[in-house]
Amino acid sequence: MSDAVPPPPLVPPTVPRRRRLLSWYRARSLRSRLTFLTAAAVAVAIALSALACWFLVEKQLYGQVRNDLANTQLQRVRLPPVCPATLDDALKQAQRETLGPEQSGSAVRDTQFVVTDPPGVCLPPGTTRAVVIEADDAKVFQLPPNHSVFRSGHYTNGASAMVRVFWTHANSPTGPPVLVMVATPTEPVENALQKLALILGGVALGGIVLAGIAGRFVARSALKPVDQLTDVVEHIARTEEVGATIPVQGSDEIARLATSFNSMSTALANSRDRQTRLIADAGHELRTPLTSLRTNVDLLIRSDDTGRPLPPATRTKLLGNMKAQMQELTGLIGDLLQLSRPDSPRPARTLAVVALHEIADRAVARAKLRGPGLVFETAVGPWYVHGDAAALERAVINLLDNAVKYSPPGGTIDVRLDQGVLTVRDHGPGIPPDELQYVFDRFWRSPSSRQLPGSGLGLSIVAQSVREAGGEVSLGPAADGGPGALATVRLPGGPAPD
Repeated sequence: MSDAVPPPPLVPPTVPRRRRLLSWYRARSLRSRLTFLTAAAVAVAIALSALACWFLVEKQLYGQVRNDLANTQLQRVRLPPVCPATLDDALKQAQRETLGPEQSGSAVRDTQFVVTDPPGVCLPPGTTRAVVIEADDAKVFQLPPNHSVFRSGHYTNGASAMVRVFWTHANSPTGPPVLVMVATPTEPVENALQKLALILGGVALGGIVLAGIAGRFVARSALKPVDQLTDVVEHIARTEEVGATIPVQGSDEIARLATSFNSMSTALANSRDRQTRLIADAGHELRTPLTSLRTNVDLLIRSDDTGRPLPPATRTKLLGNMKAQMQELTGLIGDLLQLSRPDSPRPARTLAVVALHEIADRAVARAKLRGPGLVFETAVGPWYVHGDAAALERAVINLLDNAVKYSPPGGTIDVRLDQGVLTVRDHGPGIPPDELQYVFDRFWRSPSSRQLPGSGLGLSIVAQSVREAGGEVSLGPAADGGPGALATVRLPGGPAPD
């Protein structure tokens, strides 16, 4: 005989079933889930209301039955000296007798008397049904006379009843105690409650069905903006046409979602337009030096192929032009890389405390090399900022290069740095008021300066570098109303390194 351990009892798989139900719910569409939740909420509300209604009606009906029993007026009935010993015998005796004319109304139907000395049960004549006596009925004798106790009971034929039990003295105030039991059938109440339960069940079922239908319509109406949003998103994903928007109605959460989507779609469209414009402008700016380079290279190749080499002076000048064009092309590519940073993941930058006055001095020294005939008047005070030293230096150099380019021969350039405000003022032709709003745009060049060298990216780099350092930059006419332009850069910082 083996000592094998019996297998453990099977545990009902409640958790997997719950998971299956949750998986089924999550697999439904949002409209189906809203319909289900609406129908479930209404079903719970209707069920609770129906139960509350049923219990209230039950309490009222049974309370009415109890009040009827409590208000029953019993006239004193003279009992015979000896009552039948058992309930069956008393019932048989009462059925053999009839109520006489003088006794009609003196006895109450469904009323019975239980005597204690000698023990017996007396029923009014003509009684056809009696209430089953329980052992606990004798406890009523512990109460004062005529104090009633109500209980549920049954007739001898099995029908249910409500019974009022109390005790009193029979025949005379000094007579032996008699247990009086007054009963009334509760079948009408039970039938009424059953009909009410059927009615409430039907109403609840109909309400649930109507709630499901209404929930479907409500979900369809509430999710209509979501459907429109989905259609627009699918259209953009299919056609890659950004910029599409959906109509916004109201100020609820769906309207906020639609507004946010419209803002995102518009931002994407603007970003694509900027990228397209950047590519077009870059291609236009790159075409000029590349065309010049190709022309010069073709000229060198054709001179070698034909066996008629260029004069040394011409060849040297041609190679110098090619070098200058390659430098221009290299600078343009560097500017493009610098300006592409906001539209792409930014590379790691070295942020530190930078002496802006030293950067200004170095930039002025370089600008003097590019404008040897110009006069530079500088007044630079100490100022330290937190930022990228290379980017800030390139921004200051670009401002000075712009001033050098537009200054007349022998002109003066004023450079001031006072309490974080750097100003660069030239005495050139200045900038027309209608063009001031475009000076920091990429590749923008004034129509009057198209013949001057440059790509139109210098001031854009200045604006980007200053904003990254937390400052502001502006370009406008001179403050004294004289000729030239005034560039102003404001950077947060302090006169000491700390």
